[in-house]
Amino acid sequence: MFVLNFYSPIFVDQLKRGRKTATIRLGDKSNKYRKGEVVLITVGFQHSPRERIFEAVIDSVEVKKVSELSPRDIEHDNPEFRRLDEMVHFLEQIYGRKVETDDSVTVVRFSQISDRPSEVQERMRPSGPRQN
Repeated sequence: MFVLNFYSPIFVDQLKRGRKTATIRLGDKSNKYRKGEVVLITVGFQHSPRERIFEAVIDSVEVKKVSELSPRDIEHDNPEFRRLDEMVHFLEQIYGRKVETDDSVTVVRFSQISDRPSEVQERMRPSGPRQN
């Protein structure tokens, strides 16, 4: 199983509440993450203990230019951001280098895997007598 790790502890709450459902990574990571793959979502620093948050399935992996990031891409990565300049500044802090609008990024969207999500339970519940 692959790990999708986040370094900032501020993401723990966003992940657990389902507010963070994507990550934007600098560069083309399409060979590392694939749609349908199950990953372990963790938070922590390299060479340090990491907190297991949940398992997730990768819903999509999309490579695009920084300039092509939509407000929705940005919001799914960081619910506090809406604008491209905020995302660029954040990526520069994470990667420790200047990020240009023509740099490639990979948008990885994921969904939490839970034992029995309430939405699935609702769909499985009989809705009363059915006629054939």
